[in-house]
This record gives sequence, structure tokens and C-alpha cells, in this order.
Amino acid sequence: MASPSHVAASAKSASIQSRPACPLFNGLRRSSFEQCTFSFADLQKIVAPRSSKGVVSMEGTGKFFVGGNWKCNGTKDSIAKLVGDLNASKLEDGVEIIVAPPFLYISQVKDSLTAPIQISAQNSWVGKGGAFTGEISAEQLKDIGCNWVILGHSERRHIIGETNEFTGKKAAYALEQNLKVIACVGEKLEEREAGKTFDVCYEQLKAFADEVSSWDNIVIAYEPVWAIGTGKVATPQQAQEVHAAIREWMAKNVSPEAAKKVRIIYGGSVNGKNCAELAKQEDIDGFLVGGASLKGAEFATICNSVTAKKP
Repeated sequence: MASPSHVAASAKSASIQSRPACPLFNGLRRSSFEQCTFSFADLQKIVAPRSSKGVVSMEGTGKFFVGGNWKCNGTKDSIAKLVGDLNASKLEDGVEIIVAPPFLYISQVKDSLTAPIQISAQNSWVGKGGAFTGEISAEQLKDIGCNWVILGHSERRHIIGETNEFTGKKAAYALEQNLKVIACVGEKLEEREAGKTFDVCYEQLKAFADEVSSWDNIVIAYEPVWAIGTGKVATPQQAQEVHAAIREWMAKNVSPEAAKKVRIIYGGSVNGKNCAELAKQEDIDGFLVGGASLKGAEFATICNSVTAKKP
């Protein structure tokens, strides 16, 4: 007679084998990718349906999220004008907005920004400050009033050479110092063409998951490298497929609760013309904006694309 443990194992194996294979996505996975044990049908049962009244409610804080990454751009004068344009903009309710100026101008922006916008840094060091020339510590960022930090951006990964593991450790330390984190993931063009989009994103997510104890103060930004600053943008369907896969991965590898709460935002040549169509997608909870965030009126349009979530 089979032992209870053997019967349980057999039942589990049969259950896994009876589940449908994951859908195949062109340019995302090789057709021979192993069968999933967690389907999108399973995911839909876990993720609560969106509200049908008013603006669609995002999981977690209930707010659409838009970040402006100013990168290595601006002068005192140009940033003063940009801040003035943002202060004069009419912004929709129900949107959480951050801007990430260059380090030099964080205090200038914080002291002059009156719009309901939080301040983020573009990077932080992996630990406490000290003899690390050119770096900025999480403690220093908190000291000058930053609430957020962007970590894992493709330019840090592929130009500066920061590894997945190093990025995960930076996120953990920033969270320990009460900074919230925009955790970036995304594939290069050759990785997409090789069918490795999901694999790359999952590896980058795992590096965060291996280090952080909670995802409550993390927003995930999916930024396909081939679309950053190139003028190319993923179609709404392409972006939605990856966002849904990220949420699936979170449900399976972190927890169903974390998958429901986490906001997954899209970045990659988002502008005032394409933001509304992207925002309509179920799992696109906002944007991380590059070049268009340097234009106050256009950035406001992107923030206000939350209205596209209305039924």
C-alpha cells in the first residue's frame, strides 16, 4: 500500500501535469520553454478585478504611478522653468507622481516644487556612506528629503556595469533606510529576438526578491532596453504581455498577496501621444518617463492618462 506521502506526491504531480501549458508569446519565449505550473487563468483568480466605477483602482496604494527620470539633463535655469511648468499644470487626482532630478539639483527642485509631486534620486550606494568617491548614500538622500530612488535602470546595468546581484543589494539597503524603490527590469533587443524576454526579467526580479524582505515599498518598472530613448515603443499588447508575466512571476515566487499589491509601470519612449493607449492595459499601472518628463506640459499629459483607466 502506498504511503500517504507517496500518494500526496503523486497527486501533486498529476495536478501539475493536468495544468495547461503557458501561452507562447512571439519574441518572448522559445517554443520549447518548459511547461508552467502556474497559468494566467490561475493568476486572474488571484488578482482582484479592477473597479468598474470611476478611475480603475490600482492594487497597493490604489494610485496610478508616474515617474519622471530627468537623467543627466538640465541646468539651474532650465530646471527652474521645468518646475514652474509643473507647478502651473493641472494634475488629475488619484495619481502618485515623482520626479528624479540630477543629484546636484534635488534641493533646488524640492524647495521650489509646489505641485503634489515627490522627489526621487536616480541612484544610491549599496551601503552606508564612507570612502566611496562619487557615490550618494541612502542616508544622505533621506537627509535632503528624498522619498524614492530608481535602481536597476538599464543605463546603470549596461553602461556602468552593475550586476543583478549588486542591484538587489542596493534595493535592500535603500529600503532599510526608508527609501521607496522603483525597481527596473527589462531586456535588450538581442535578448528579445532570441526569445529571452521573460528569462531576463525573471532573473532580474529574482535578484531583488533574494534580498528584500517586503515589496510594500517597491514599484516595478518594466523598461525594454530597445525602447529607451530610441523613439521605439512596445505596443500596448507587447507591454501588457510582459506586465502580466511579471505579475504571474510575483504570485508564484513571492506571494499572491504581493502580486496583487505591486504596481508595475512601463518605461520606454512613453510620450503624450501613446500614453493613453498604454494606460488602458489591465496590468500597466503607470509609467516611468525619460525624455518627455523634461517637458512640463507633456509630462502632465502623461500623468493625466490615468483617465484612460475609466470604463
